[in-house]
Amino acid sequence: QVQLVESGGGLVQPGGSLRLSCAASRSIAIISNIYDIGWYRRAPGKEREAVVVMTSGGSTSYADSVKGRFTISRDNTKNTVYLQMSSLKPEDTAVYYCNAKNVITTMNYWGQGTQVIVSS
Repeated sequence: QVQLVESGGGLVQPGGSLRLSCAASRSIAIISNIYDIGWYRRAPGKEREAVVVMTSGGSTSYADSVKGRFTISRDNTKNTVYLQMSSLKPEDTAVYYCNAKNVITTMNYWGQGTQVIVSS
C-alpha cells in the first residue's frame, strides 16, 4: 500500500520556524531515485502551489516565495522527507501536502496534509 503521512504542522508566530515531516511507506523508496518528491501547499482561497520539488534526477526547485527560507531534506534510513521552514510569514499559512511522483509510471501520491498557521 502506497502511503504518505505528513506531520509537524501547527501554530507559529511570524518569524518562527517549523519542520514538517513526510513519512513514506516502504513502497515509495525515496532512495531508489525513481520518485520526484515535493511539498505543495494550498492557502485559503488560493489554488494548490508547489513549494519545492526534489526530482529523482537530483535537482531541487523552490518557489520564489520561499527561497532562502525553506529547505527540503531527507533521511533515507527513515524513508522520510522534511521541510524545514524558517522566517515564517502569515502568507505561509496553508495546508501543506507531501507529494511523490513515480517518474516511470507518472503516478502521483499525496498525503492528507498538515495545517500550518502563521499568526501572532
